[in-house]
Amino acid sequence: MKSIERDVVIIGAGPTGLNAARDLKAAGLTVAVLEARDRVGGRTWTSTIDGAMLEIGGQWISPDQTALKSLLDELGLETFSRYREGRSVYVAPDGTRSPYAGGMFPVSERTEAEMRRLIGILDELAAEIGAEEPWAHPLARELDTVSLHHWMRQLSEDEEACRNIGHFLAGGMLTKPAHSFSALQAVLMAASAGSFSNLVDEDLLLDQRVVGGMQLVSETIAAALGDDVVLDSPVRTLRWDGDGVTAVSDRATVNARYAIMAVPPNLYSRVSFEPPLPRRQHQMHQHQSLGLVIKVHAVYETPFWREEGLSGTCFSPDLVVQEIYDNTNHEDPRGTLVAFVPDEKADAMFSLEAPERRQAILSAMAESLGPRTLDPVVYYESDWASEEWTRGAFAASYDLGGLHRYGADQLTPVGPIYWASSDLAAEGYQHVDGAVRMGRATAARILARDAAAGATGAEAAA
Repeated sequence: MKSIERDVVIIGAGPTGLNAARDLKAAGLTVAVLEARDRVGGRTWTSTIDGAMLEIGGQWISPDQTALKSLLDELGLETFSRYREGRSVYVAPDGTRSPYAGGMFPVSERTEAEMRRLIGILDELAAEIGAEEPWAHPLARELDTVSLHHWMRQLSEDEEACRNIGHFLAGGMLTKPAHSFSALQAVLMAASAGSFSNLVDEDLLLDQRVVGGMQLVSETIAAALGDDVVLDSPVRTLRWDGDGVTAVSDRATVNARYAIMAVPPNLYSRVSFEPPLPRRQHQMHQHQSLGLVIKVHAVYETPFWREEGLSGTCFSPDLVVQEIYDNTNHEDPRGTLVAFVPDEKADAMFSLEAPERRQAILSAMAESLGPRTLDPVVYYESDWASEEWTRGAFAASYDLGGLHRYGADQLTPVGPIYWASSDLAAEGYQHVDGAVRMGRATAARILARDAAAGATGAEAAA
């Protein structure tokens, strides 16, 4: 086993941990990044399955994600736009399939008016409460102790409008049922993206992808860090005191002055902290959990939906598959669709054997895009909940009442230990952009603390 001396040890080689390491090393500190998996990238992962390149994890970039876009420029990585020409498809609760153009679902005038009204309310709250400290707002407790499901039905009696709006926040983003998280958590999700209107604008949120896949961000940074990144090395114990930390992993023991836990909060308990963390941390981490979603990849000989004047974008909040998008790779003559089966619908699908599940999912996709959808040449399901070092998707959120109760303390260091991941971000929450921001901000906090400690030491010696 290696014994390493560093200024900072970082647990997790995803975009957060690697960006923190990059900035710390550039500032002159020494780093070691310990990663449990046999690869870098965390919840970004590009792999070749049956001859098709698939982005198994996070992949999209929106125009307002400036931290990520700036990093891509620094790393020299190219991007390309998602295909979105032609009409989208909406499948109504009664099963009616309606191709449409424009941003609003083809619903009745009454339902459309209610959807616009609910969007307006959420936009106002997102602007007023913001993403930085939603727990500090006077309405925080009120909004955090009612589920999004029940809160919306207090605002509107139009069930279709409530389900459609809830879909974007529940199945589409937090990948949990709308009755399991609070209205405040939903407002944070909207505020972190700039507004709720941004969340319902798929052309904005799902704008571009990285040529070669989003995992290239982590792979490029890791290549520059070289031997400072240690793979296949889950951290089992983190000993800490006022002088620093000792991280004991499967392949290395690292003695450092600071540590960054750059993994999602649901994995903190996989590490044995000596001495134990404070009571507040123990309680907080039990109120944060990831959601559940099956990300389905279906590759076809050609993007046949384009021939029919369709963009490949489909919404069907009442079907097993709630969203579909054209996910064709850059300059690939084949066509790829990506579909999402969230929360309780994913529970139902996982109760089936693999062949039955595939048939059920493809049949649901065919309700939006027709029978040609039933016969992909490559089919793959991203199942992050079964990943030992992730255990869910897309990101962690609080249960009812947890955000206003614990949010103010979620980034508070415990001695030399710092907490950083996209799950804890304000702007860019649960996106790669948020991971980049968190990594760089945490590095800046450590550098500021280290500089202050150095200045104090110099004064004492003078």
